[in-house]
Amino acid sequence: MAGPQKIDNEPRAQSLARAIASDIQLYNKAKIEEGLMNDTFFDLLSEEIAEGRDLFRSRVTPEIFRRNFFDRAIVDRVIKPGASMETKIW
Repeated sequence: MAGPQKIDNEPRAQSLARAIASDIQLYNKAKIEEGLMNDTFFDLLSEEIAEGRDLFRSRVTPEIFRRNFFDRAIVDRVIKPGASMETKIW
């Protein structure tokens, strides 16, 4: 029996990417804040981001994955909300 069909359209893929990124943001607020304050964001969240990227990759077609929707969602849903923080990275 075949697994679920992979997402092959942009709106659904973008929605999935945003949902995964929102979960990362929801469950890792302290790490995100620390990472933005100390410019160690990608080091501190490497496991969470890799896990999210792998999940996204498993649910979409290779063509959709290459469109970088997941990476954009990380910026929009996880990094940008911290833009008001006083940090040296801005």
